[in-house]
Amino acid sequence: MRILHTADWHLGKIVNYVHMTEDQQYILDQFISIVEKEQPDVIIIAGDLYDRSIPPKKAVELLNQTLTKLINDFNIPVLAISGNHDSPDRLEFGTELFRRQGLFLDTKIKPNREPVILHDSEGPVYFHLIPYVEPAEVAHVFEDPSIKSHQQAAEKLIEDIHNRFNMNDRHVWIGHAFLAGGMETESEERLSMIGGSPYIDAHLLKGFSYIALGHLHQAQRVTADHIRYSGSILKYSFSEANHNKSITMVDLEADGECTLEKIPLVPERDFEIIEGYFEELLGGGAAADPENYLHVRLLDDGQLIDPMGKLRKVYPNILHLERRRSLTNNPYEDLHKAKERQKLSHQDLFHSFYEDIKGDSIPDHRKELVLQAIENLKDRERGE
Repeated sequence: MRILHTADWHLGKIVNYVHMTEDQQYILDQFISIVEKEQPDVIIIAGDLYDRSIPPKKAVELLNQTLTKLINDFNIPVLAISGNHDSPDRLEFGTELFRRQGLFLDTKIKPNREPVILHDSEGPVYFHLIPYVEPAEVAHVFEDPSIKSHQQAAEKLIEDIHNRFNMNDRHVWIGHAFLAGGMETESEERLSMIGGSPYIDAHLLKGFSYIALGHLHQAQRVTADHIRYSGSILKYSFSEANHNKSITMVDLEADGECTLEKIPLVPERDFEIIEGYFEELLGGGAAADPENYLHVRLLDDGQLIDPMGKLRKVYPNILHLERRRSLTNNPYEDLHKAKERQKLSHQDLFHSFYEDIKGDSIPDHRKELVLQAIENLKDRERGE
């Protein structure tokens, strides 16, 4: 059976006040072209279809348009679950009706739930759709108040599957969770569990033929090739600038072995970090593509007038501009310095600021200019 695994679409995402819907439309058009070419038997979307519980209208329209194309035009069943960004209640609307059309969307854990069973020439494949749920929800369903963590919730769900099904058959787990050992980025929202651990031990899932995961945005395996995050379809922060986005194509054999292929997704505008001196950057050759979404680090020491406005004439999609600091301190050092600076005079405070920005002591001639400026301000405040 040929399985296409994707996740973390985050439709309606806003990055640095920029709506990503146009970029998502571009990448989903590319996704549909891949589906048309590869002809999978089933498509898995492992959570976070939307970026927030109440998605904008254009995001809803884009999801509807994409799913309609996949199901009606290609007649490929789509198996999807809700993630921690989705609203289970809103996504649940119409799910029983949609199942008859080939869209299997699970948003809540239910007692005695049944897997989606699809057949190929070798027999059945059992797909277990496990949406993102809090431990308390699993505790309620199984009437087991001892379930307090994500790990315990996963143990209970897997135990239930093992008790009710023959694991010698081919079973696929579809989940939205944080497996211990996975590499996270800044764009994932931390799973809840205040004061507790959100992690699940990957070894719990060893009895499944393939584990299709969502939540972590970097495509990766966790402890074994068949335990896999497909990653997000687009980069959603500059911590992902070096990622290569993709979808995962899985050929599931009769014996449960998997052959995997990552098919790249190429965005219209990439995320890129560039740095350099202001005048050099104005030349326009610093970015791989001037239309990319950019994080710009300036190396200049002196004052610059409207650097963002001028740079945006060359690079229209700058999302963040900063001066590169020559010294980097850890948060504890920064907090200690902040407390110490509260005791400093105006003159010494400016000297400290200068050293942080420049990485060097302020020259004597500038000390005199600063002192004169401070005295002038004091005189002005006194009304002199």
